[in-house]
Amino acid sequence: MKASDLFVRCLEAEGVHTIYGVPGEENADLMISLEDSPIEFVLTRHEQGAAFMAEVEGRLTGEPGVCLGTLGPGATNLITGVADANMDRAPLVCITGQADSERQHKESHQHMDVVSMMRPVTKWAQSVIHPDNIPEVVRKAFKLAAAEKPGACLVELPEDIAARDASTLPIARQRVRRPVPDDKVVDQAFELIQSASQPIILAGNGTIRKRASRQLRRFVERTGIGVLGTFMAKGCVDRDDEHCLFTIGLQARDRVSHAIDAADLVICIGYDMVEYPPRLWNPREDKRILHIDFVPAEVDENYRVALEVVGDLAHTLWMLNERLESQPLHCQTTLHKDVRRDMLADFATHADDDTQGTIRPQKVIWDVRQVMGRRDLLLSDVGAHKMWIARYYQCHEPNTCLIPNGFCAMGFALPGAIGAKRVLPERRVLAICGDAGFLMNVQEMETAARLRSKIVVMIWEDRAYGLIEWKQQAEFGRHSDLSFGNPDFVQLAASFGWNGHRVERSRALRGTLEAAFAEPGPSLVVVPIDYRENALLSERLGKIACSI
Repeated sequence: MKASDLFVRCLEAEGVHTIYGVPGEENADLMISLEDSPIEFVLTRHEQGAAFMAEVEGRLTGEPGVCLGTLGPGATNLITGVADANMDRAPLVCITGQADSERQHKESHQHMDVVSMMRPVTKWAQSVIHPDNIPEVVRKAFKLAAAEKPGACLVELPEDIAARDASTLPIARQRVRRPVPDDKVVDQAFELIQSASQPIILAGNGTIRKRASRQLRRFVERTGIGVLGTFMAKGCVDRDDEHCLFTIGLQARDRVSHAIDAADLVICIGYDMVEYPPRLWNPREDKRILHIDFVPAEVDENYRVALEVVGDLAHTLWMLNERLESQPLHCQTTLHKDVRRDMLADFATHADDDTQGTIRPQKVIWDVRQVMGRRDLLLSDVGAHKMWIARYYQCHEPNTCLIPNGFCAMGFALPGAIGAKRVLPERRVLAICGDAGFLMNVQEMETAARLRSKIVVMIWEDRAYGLIEWKQQAEFGRHSDLSFGNPDFVQLAASFGWNGHRVERSRALRGTLEAAFAEPGPSLVVVPIDYRENALLSERLGKIACSI
């Protein structure tokens, strides 16, 4: 068969149902082959938006999302979203076109070495150099993208290779059972936990994978050990669980930092230090650390592990839970109750605000949490709002709050919400963006309108790069000029065929959100935000003293 037809057959064999992207001339054969396939091609308005949509699909399903671009500028436009997926452990396969192989050896229109460019931000990047290699290359890309720890892979298909005949067939996808740790090392881990008088769990991105959260909840219930989650581990333990100590990850000290300060054993489960480096929670290098993860621990001066348990995370927790059947263990501590009490009080601060003009972040997050159901999905962009969401928005279920916190690419939330709604059409999907991040992929408003995507996007408007201003002010006592202008967002929404709302009074926020979710098609809610609270939060955190 034709090589491009074989390529599509291989994608079908991988279970691909959607490809997001912007095609070019060099993808022409592949695009025509897709016309005869059940795979849906979602045309986006920018390749970066396509990559973020695919990333979110991968994060929510555990199966690689797929994005596509052409050679040259199409590939360079993809790279930010591809890098974000790779560093945030989302399975993704990126497909790019390439120049005819007969002109790749010389200076040539739009030709550049895409494979070399993508290698630093992918797990594997490969060009198809012969039509008959397509099944092997595609199967390997999908296998590696989904393997722990998940990430991005690139497959480049030159235009002349796509047009040739191929004689091979797709390779069937096989489920691979991940390795599990041996009994001896799990026994050692169990003894280490038993010997601790004040253990604490630091849960990371790995704990929101399939089954891992369920086993973690069983372990916590049986042991009484409290759980701190990174930004990307939200929902691994229900926010209403008495053992949930909420989120750690702000660079400033916080109330939850007391739990690690007092701990004599930190059990790191599925922890990615790319999110929250150990120097911030173990500055004196004095903590005993138990590392439980799919892969060995990264070498770090402040992360000197006492024991590593490497293997499938859910199975490791199951093995520990089996040992608890015969050797019950329960940690008695008032520390967890104190931390939860103080944090819950913080969450409710300004819940009853009635302000005009600008609205405090705490009030916005409180109302958002009241409107969103247990399994509804919030996506955060990157900016000052991310810090408020990380601290104040807590979750009942895993994968119900998506925060990019490894690569931290602005422009994630709007296209991500489009991808999320396609995966989870029955749930409410809300994206929260700063005005800067929203405009970075504003063109995807057209995509959402065309798809009639029933999403709500909230903009926190401050007309500045607020997070950079916050950090500069905290460090230097002043900041550089970071202000900018904005369009009239409500008129912008109307021009794209969206519903548009502007909230001028805090007590109207909740009703406006409910109305936006009830409307057909995409809706935009603009909130003038009171970022004077940034400095006040930094001041409060700076004065927190551990009373334990």
